[in-house]
Amino acid sequence: MTPPSDHVDVLIVGAGLSGIGAACHLAADVPGRSYAILEARETSGGTWDLFRYPGVRSDSDMYTLGYRFRPWQGDQALADGPSILRYLRETAAEYGVDERVHYGHAVRRADWSSAQRRWTVTAEHDGDEVTLTCDVLWACSGYYDYDEGYTPEFAGVEDYEGRVVHPQHWPDDLDLADQRVVVIGSGATAMTLVPAIAADTAHVTMLQRSPTYVLSVPSRDGLAARARRLLPDPVAYGVTRWKNVLLVTGFYQLSRRRPNLVRRLIRKATVAQLPDGYDVDTHFRPTYNPWDQRLCLVPDGDLFRAIRRGDASIVTDRIDSFTPKGLLLTSGEELPADIVVTATGLNLKAFGGAVLSVDGEPVHLPDTMSYKGMLLSGVPNFVFTVGYTNASWTLKADLVAQYVVRLLRHLDRTGTRVFVPRREADVQEHPFMDFAAGYVLRSLHQFPKQGSRAPWRLRQNYLRDVVTIRHGRVTDDAMDFS
Repeated sequence: MTPPSDHVDVLIVGAGLSGIGAACHLAADVPGRSYAILEARETSGGTWDLFRYPGVRSDSDMYTLGYRFRPWQGDQALADGPSILRYLRETAAEYGVDERVHYGHAVRRADWSSAQRRWTVTAEHDGDEVTLTCDVLWACSGYYDYDEGYTPEFAGVEDYEGRVVHPQHWPDDLDLADQRVVVIGSGATAMTLVPAIAADTAHVTMLQRSPTYVLSVPSRDGLAARARRLLPDPVAYGVTRWKNVLLVTGFYQLSRRRPNLVRRLIRKATVAQLPDGYDVDTHFRPTYNPWDQRLCLVPDGDLFRAIRRGDASIVTDRIDSFTPKGLLLTSGEELPADIVVTATGLNLKAFGGAVLSVDGEPVHLPDTMSYKGMLLSGVPNFVFTVGYTNASWTLKADLVAQYVVRLLRHLDRTGTRVFVPRREADVQEHPFMDFAAGYVLRSLHQFPKQGSRAPWRLRQNYLRDVVTIRHGRVTDDAMDFS
């Protein structure tokens, strides 16, 4: 791969789901603009290349996780990781994006110069510093740390004689055959991993401190199959996509407005899929309301099937300490384990850890406020992509890309070169994400704020955002152009 050009119009950081999508929009919609992608790792795909644990799959349906501009053609609604990675790379190749990715370039800092009206970006490549400039800097690096997952400190872990593994760094040589495996955690990773390995192990136990809402969904979308038989592919994809958008949005809104009703509906569905007499209220009754944290979707009830077969079990308890042969729980029970998988979450890292400055002054992210969930107050010509927490990531990523295209066209029409949101004095501060997941709460203090009203409020509502981001005005009282 040739080195990146010294200067490009738009520099994208990250060649994962967001970065590839962003580049495709630029290539198709503003072909006169030059762009490049810097990717810290040696391969594209982001999350879908990083995670290699058994059963890794999407936890959103592929008709909304897939790009709006390139229909997902697979049969699976909740697709496996390798299929998603193949889809991303085929998309990049189709739009020529793969030729613009520069691998092994980890962005360390970026400084905006008002005098030059451009960013100077410094990346590390093969131990050396590489510097280039751009008019617009676009962070598509997600919000978690690719280098290290989150593992709590466990007493006695040094005495444990088995093997401890984090799903973010799954070893190729791990043999699960006839092993007693304990998976610590109750999030999407644990829910995916447990049924995927259950048949191969002596037994797998999911050890959780507290329950999570779990909902079984069909692994294949019946409407998608029928629509493809009857309609042209783009129309069929649009119909299926909007059906799923409305279902997810409707269920989320119902959960927020009628949480007790949704609790009862989920419990009834859970009871129906578990053995008679199973202690549902201990293991599947969370203390929080639906969608205070993300719901876990399991395709065709695979987790429940593994429990019914006796291949998997759930223990709801807290860990007192590791022992040489397993885990001692606070109840006094000792859980034997040959392998312990710590599916205990992620570490968050804003913008891939890059340090920003404006005219030599460091940008302290908690002092900034996000504009429409994609720009930062007081930071010129900077865009970031962060997806929804209550729906598919790509729904928001596509909207951000469409907004950037409109923004660039506005600059061209008006002869302006600089855009920057200016924080309004009467807007109150709120946390960047209104989301109670542990991995979010641990790190919110490192992130920008959001505001109490539009355009500073991050609504987590795709239908609203379609109106305000895709079709709303680019100019408003909070945006300065020069």
